[in-house]
Amino acid sequence: MKQSRAGQDRITGWLTAALLTAGSAGAQDLGAYRALAADLDGAVTARTTSAALALSRLDAATPNLEKLAPSLSNRQLVAGLQGALDGARGALARSPAELEAQILLARGLMRKALYDQTLSRLASTPLNGTAQLRLLASEFGLSGEAAQALSNDGAAGRLPRVAWRVQREAARKISEALNAAQPTQSSDTYLNLARGMAWFTAVQDASGASELKVSQFGDALRQLTAGDVAALRTSLTALRQGNSVFLSSLALPPSGAAQATPVDPVTATPGPASAPVTVTSGPASTTAAQTRPTPAGRTVARLTTTTTGEIYAALGRALSAAGHGNSSQARQQLGQATTALAKAPPSLRSAQGYDTLVFDLGAAQARAALRPEDVQVLIATLTALEQRAAGQPTSALDSVSAGVSRGFGGWLRVLVFALLALLAFVPLYLLNLAFGGRNTFWRAIAAGLALLLLPAFLEGLFGLLGAIGDLSGIGTLAAASNFTLTQNAYGLPLWALTVALAIGLSTFGFRGLCQQFGLLGRRSAPTQDVAAAQSLDWDEDL
Repeated sequence: MKQSRAGQDRITGWLTAALLTAGSAGAQDLGAYRALAADLDGAVTARTTSAALALSRLDAATPNLEKLAPSLSNRQLVAGLQGALDGARGALARSPAELEAQILLARGLMRKALYDQTLSRLASTPLNGTAQLRLLASEFGLSGEAAQALSNDGAAGRLPRVAWRVQREAARKISEALNAAQPTQSSDTYLNLARGMAWFTAVQDASGASELKVSQFGDALRQLTAGDVAALRTSLTALRQGNSVFLSSLALPPSGAAQATPVDPVTATPGPASAPVTVTSGPASTTAAQTRPTPAGRTVARLTTTTTGEIYAALGRALSAAGHGNSSQARQQLGQATTALAKAPPSLRSAQGYDTLVFDLGAAQARAALRPEDVQVLIATLTALEQRAAGQPTSALDSVSAGVSRGFGGWLRVLVFALLALLAFVPLYLLNLAFGGRNTFWRAIAAGLALLLLPAFLEGLFGLLGAIGDLSGIGTLAAASNFTLTQNAYGLPLWALTVALAIGLSTFGFRGLCQQFGLLGRRSAPTQDVAAAQSLDWDEDL
């Protein structure tokens, strides 16, 4: 009896979860959706001026995606969005065009989720989908009368007409992107192909799109990156023809689009891919085929222009963690990069420098006091490895930087700068001992010298504290390295400010001494003999 009751409890729990899922299958967290869209679009804009700003927008996108994910019924879309976000982080180390392409993919997946779940929600409760319809219209570029017509069709439960309006607008945008793409190896063509693929991803299940496949866009992108212009020209022609058929199928609105009345109950099966939502109107039943989400995870890798995208993504996360003084997380990401590197194609593994990169990754994982420069060197080494595999020239400076990182990193760097921080007090002490502290000009010179030595002092002190925190596992202490001027971009203007102040104070001090010695301005007549002057202290004489 006890087991039977437990079984009933489990069944009750499952039914409750299923009913809750069915009731909210189409509802999305629209606030999180808008915030995520703003962060992704903002990352593309910020990348044109600063990779660090773009990274901060991607960092802000992560919690918004986590907030949006529970309201997405298709878990493969969630995985696809996470993969696209990881790809965007990896693209930061390459070019703005690759970052924008990854963002376009993510936005396409977001639109697909919104499109699918809006139709699903309208099928069950047409009057409750107003907010999602407005966002859907905005996301697909519908405004004015077109947006109002979409809202009217949605409120009336005319799902085929809602789908038709959205699909028609998406097909037009696909056409614009494909017409702008040229059979040349350029970033503009790359982005136009990515843009067309993103829009098609959102409506790939439309019945009129049978002549167009996501894989066709992926093939064209691979041909573009490989420089196969002839094959790219053929693919572009096929894509344009397929989209022309798609547009032709949407020339007229669907006929007999009667108002759909949902059957009670409406069943929505939770899981990675929801089943079609079926509604009936009178004795006949109509299936809203456009509401069927299909696995979208397979589209994530289509925009990855190299097989090292996963490695770059892991290294990008390691760089972000090291920049915040979180060495443990940075090492974890370096481990993921090592695992991904082992899966690289034979052409990359056989290239000169592969074994060196594997060694450097392992050494970085074991290194104490990991700094951003250590990860930057690994990214540069991976880029050089790709260039060698492709038969392209590499930078000699990258090799020099890698050698310096191997020899001058970890505790050696920490101890050297700690010693320099201690030695920085020696000239200041001797200056005060020799000339005293009562003369204004000597004090200005001493202050200028102290400011010049300040970066070395900060590096030595906080670098040592950060290394001790990393060794002991004390996170607060490990973050002390953030106060050095070489940890992040904010250190450079502070360094420039200290140097400017040092120059000003030193100039003031030395100019005053020159005036007192008569080297600048009018020389004053001596008021005492040389012997008496030599008997005075420096600070009294000056």
